[in-house]
Amino acid sequence: MGSDTLGMTMTMLAQVGDTGMGLLSLGIALAGLYIGAGICMGFGAIGPGIGEGFAAGKACEGCAKRPDQAPLLTRTMLIGQAVSESTGIYSLVIAIILIFVQSSPLMEPFQQLLQKLAAG
Repeated sequence: MGSDTLGMTMTMLAQVGDTGMGLLSLGIALAGLYIGAGICMGFGAIGPGIGEGFAAGKACEGCAKRPDQAPLLTRTMLIGQAVSESTGIYSLVIAIILIFVQSSPLMEPFQQLLQKLAAG
């Protein structure tokens, strides 16, 4: 019984590669997409983190030197941090595009395999 199921699964796996790519190639492509999305978020978060920390530190120094200018310094610091955070948001958008949009054509053979296994 186990060998029949294994044979049927292997036959279905052979039939799924309609795109000219094998399942191993599709798996490698998906892994590349997910690794790329992770790297995108990693590097995209480093810059804003360093920039915002530097801006907050300099604003604290400015408030310590000139307490009467604290509201102006705080407002300017927050605007600068919002601008630097936009690059982190852009990298998040790119990572989401990589994961959900670019991987959908690659997932079709896997979905076909699951449908054939479920049917029977």
